[in-house]
Amino acid sequence: MLTTALYAGLLGLIFFFLSAAVISGRRKHGISLLDGGNNDFARTIRGHANFAEYVPITLILMGIGEVNGSPLTFLHVVGLALLVGRIAHAWAFLYGPNIFARQVGMLLTFAALGIAAANCIYQGLPVISG
Repeated sequence: MLTTALYAGLLGLIFFFLSAAVISGRRKHGISLLDGGNNDFARTIRGHANFAEYVPITLILMGIGEVNGSPLTFLHVVGLALLVGRIAHAWAFLYGPNIFARQVGMLLTFAALGIAAANCIYQGLPVISG
């Protein structure tokens, strides 16, 4: 699972950065819970939460695919789509609003998620046919 580990590590660094942005925003605005009605800070929180919603399941699907013998090139395409998508999306939330970066980020994230999921289904089909 070395390929998935590479992308998990890189994405983990982005999550660390997003977490630090939320902590920094809490200190800057004196907000301990929720968003304090601050729309800019709410966007920072949602960027962090959105990352936490999509990245883990996609990495799990990549890891399952890798364990079941998915080609290295396939794994890198999915991993890079996820990585670039999450960078674009984070950029849109932290330095935006930037609708184009957000749309590209979600498109790439959905592509990675959908392709990884379809790959796992394909790999699991022989179980149905016995």
